[in-house]
Amino acid sequence: MLDYDKEADAYDATRGGEPRAAAAADAVLGLVPAGARRLLDVACGTGIVTRRLAAARRALRVTGADLTFGMARMAAVRLPDAIVLADSRRLPFPDRAFDAVTSVWLLHLLDTGDDVRAVIAECARVLRPGGMYVTTVDKAAAHDVGSDIDAVLAPRPRRPAQDAAEAVTLYAAVHGLAPAGQACFPGRGQGRSPRSTIADLRRGWFTRLPPGDPLTERFAARLETLPDQDRSRADPVFTVLAFRKADRSP
Repeated sequence: MLDYDKEADAYDATRGGEPRAAAAADAVLGLVPAGARRLLDVACGTGIVTRRLAAARRALRVTGADLTFGMARMAAVRLPDAIVLADSRRLPFPDRAFDAVTSVWLLHLLDTGDDVRAVIAECARVLRPGGMYVTTVDKAAAHDVGSDIDAVLAPRPRRPAQDAAEAVTLYAAVHGLAPAGQACFPGRGQGRSPRSTIADLRRGWFTRLPPGDPLTERFAARLETLPDQDRSRADPVFTVLAFRKADRSP
């Protein structure tokens, strides 16, 4: 797991910046009902998407929550008086407080299925009946675009995908959240080049390949043999699912 306090200052620049944030916000808002008045963005990070959610709909009161101080500090600059420090597994809000809850690029970071279930349970708890929960799923799979880089990395050890769409849908159902829509958006500026992938390997971005490990270096050496070391391959395409809370939760 990356240290997101340390990553905060460089996070946006290394994750596609404003173009990716714009694409994400558009996809999320396309699934949030027009009549929503209060929205909670869980794990809001630097607020780069959260700010766009608030700016797009002036009648929508947006609150952001994040676990790490470094991220929340940056988000608070973008959305003053609207950001709180909070663990997504124990949200500091009353039941049924929001018309919509979003979690963009959160579930894939969690260590276990229990953590994912706890987050979804909390999102459902603070969501009013009839409200909408919107979340990204299958993030790691989206980065496999069928490139020569992906072919080299295919045999690497992988951690279980905690944000698999099928599992998220099952967890959501337990809390009265029924599928209500889907959208996709491009991860603009996130297409990998061989050289950038080698740098990511050596930074520890591939969680089962520690920096300095002999296996990590073997993958790096194979990537160094690929042509066009600085040419980015195709951008990933991310998936967003929406779930509507039943008028009467179980």
